[in-house]
Amino acid sequence: MNLLALIVTALVAALHVYILVLEMFLWTTPYGRRVFRLSPEMAAATKVLAANQGLYNGFLAAGLFWGLWLGSGGQEVRLFFLLCVLAAGIYGGLTASRRIMLVQGVPALIGVVLSLLANPA
Repeated sequence: MNLLALIVTALVAALHVYILVLEMFLWTTPYGRRVFRLSPEMAAATKVLAANQGLYNGFLAAGLFWGLWLGSGGQEVRLFFLLCVLAAGIYGGLTASRRIMLVQGVPALIGVVLSLLANPA
């Protein structure tokens, strides 16, 4: 197990907990609107959709934390969830905002690369 890969995975998981909080609980607050660049009207109209997205981000975080909890036996679990985050980051970057690719996709890619370098198949 590579400590750096585990740290990056933990940071990606923590980021998704943060996103869960933003999307589920802070979406319509001034802070949430500023982070997502939303007008009060748009935030109000999309609040339920954002909460649903937040829940999915929570599942990604839970999977990553589960993989970390499993220790050396959790390599495949961590890789699976990092790849899910990477796919979501790429899709979001292509369809919604390039920032998503940078904020979610790049850290996940770094985690994948470090994990594969630490434990090549």
